[in-house]
Amino acid sequence: MALTVTEKAAQHVQKSIASRGQGIGIRIAVKTSGCSGMAYTLEFVDDVQEDEQVFESNGIKLITDPKSLLYLDGTELDFVREGLNEGFQFNNPNVKDMCGCGESFTI
Repeated sequence: MALTVTEKAAQHVQKSIASRGQGIGIRIAVKTSGCSGMAYTLEFVDDVQEDEQVFESNGIKLITDPKSLLYLDGTELDFVREGLNEGFQFNNPNVKDMCGCGESFTI
């Protein structure tokens, strides 16, 4: 089981942590939400909880809980720019379907 981050996403995360002034990485999780059933969540991490798993990719620590890892295994976090929009993109091989707005997914 693993989570990875692209070089472009790693650079964006490093800049964000530096401007925030603290943090050891980012937490990736899934929650029940949206029209397709699940949605991704991202947040800065200052402390790792005892039950969480830590993956390191391109110098970034990716932290997740065991339940979310079941849905996220093999996911690559990327940072993309499309026209005037930019943001994180989850390349998750487990996704079977996504809602039209791209905010939620089904496994």
